[in-house]
Amino acid sequence: MTSRTRRFAVTALAVLTLSFAGAAPAMAYAPVNIVHTEHVQAGPYSVTVGFSVWPVRAMQSLDFTFLPDGGIAGKSGTLLLDGPGVKSDEHTRPLVRHPRKLDSWGLDVKSFSSAGVYRFGFAIDGPQGHGEGQLPAITVLGQPGPPLALSWLVGSLPFAGLLVFLVIAWRRVRPAWQPLVV
Repeated sequence: MTSRTRRFAVTALAVLTLSFAGAAPAMAYAPVNIVHTEHVQAGPYSVTVGFSVWPVRAMQSLDFTFLPDGGIAGKSGTLLLDGPGVKSDEHTRPLVRHPRKLDSWGLDVKSFSSAGVYRFGFAIDGPQGHGEGQLPAITVLGQPGPPLALSWLVGSLPFAGLLVFLVIAWRRVRPAWQPLVV
């Protein structure tokens, strides 16, 4: 075996090892734990809406799952979302597979930016035809924890302390400024 072939084999082995080592954390994500469900009748389809956190609070990430009876195979749907914190481009979106709960549609780590009453509407097309329905009143409570500005202030204190430390250290250590004499 020549040294060139040996280097190629070692490089290929290192690339494969790093590829599998990088894939391990991706496979380690916990499944979606649904703690609360609501049922919606969308025409001929009964849809179970699952929430990974209950009650829902503003600025808190959670998973939503939407599972029609009989599964999502052969069906397509649209989510109609309305509420105080919904941007105009987020009102209508296609229902897509949840990335970690592949047997249902869903939203992965979604959060609402403000408290209020939200409405989830569904338009589903499938073998039994077209159906529409809505979950009219999901109350989103205020943000958990301290106000956002206070959280950012407290979180940035170590960085501000580091900057002060670096400025003081730089001023003590730097040599005195001397004009260049030629």
